[in-house]
Amino acid sequence: MRIIFIRHAEPDYEHDTVTEKGKREAEILSHRVAKWDVKDFYCSPFGRAVDTAAPSLKALGRTAETCEWLKEFYYRVYLPENGQEHIAWDFMPEYFCPKDDLHDKDKWAHTDLMSSGNIADIAQNVYDNFDKLLAEHGYVRRDDGVYEVKKHNDDTLVFFCHLGVSMLIMGHLLGIAAPALWQGFFMAPTSVNVLCSEEREEGKASFRVQTLGDVRHLIEEGEPVSSAGYFTTFFEG
Repeated sequence: MRIIFIRHAEPDYEHDTVTEKGKREAEILSHRVAKWDVKDFYCSPFGRAVDTAAPSLKALGRTAETCEWLKEFYYRVYLPENGQEHIAWDFMPEYFCPKDDLHDKDKWAHTDLMSSGNIADIAQNVYDNFDKLLAEHGYVRRDDGVYEVKKHNDDTLVFFCHLGVSMLIMGHLLGIAAPALWQGFFMAPTSVNVLCSEEREEGKASFRVQTLGDVRHLIEEGEPVSSAGYFTTFFEG
């Protein structure tokens, strides 16, 4: 099985759509997606994801299933030190780096910080819905994180969504604390992020990243890579 997360194009957050540049990015992306053999498409209900998916779906004559749980992971927490409201995934290095529990796959969602926003329950809802979907495709998650392969397939599932929720799900699949991914990795707008099942033991699967943040479609067509959500100069070498 192949799972592809695509981040939305350059966002116009105020109007929950994409910018004029984002429209160009989404159109260029469609040239790439149109070449894929995709079993099913899934999409966040947010406008910027829907507008990104539209050219690709049109090119293929397809539709996507809208999943409420794929919306951006925009939930707030409250800093224990001062009670200040804060998004659950964007901390300064001096705050995040020393906090070992935020790097622990089993503890991060249950820290006082994340508990202040009920993050464990919200994240679990995303995990449960995602695993239900995988089970429908023949891959059933065990309590230890291994997936039982009830029906092997080489299906490709494509998810048009957001950086935060994509990395939350990737952490679930890989056994990595979501904050470590949120703080340490970047997905540029319209980036293609691919995970594939590895089935080295019959009937058992785990997932492995093949590509992360791939924007070759933009580079090959001369469209600059957007740094939306990033805080330093983007390297396009």
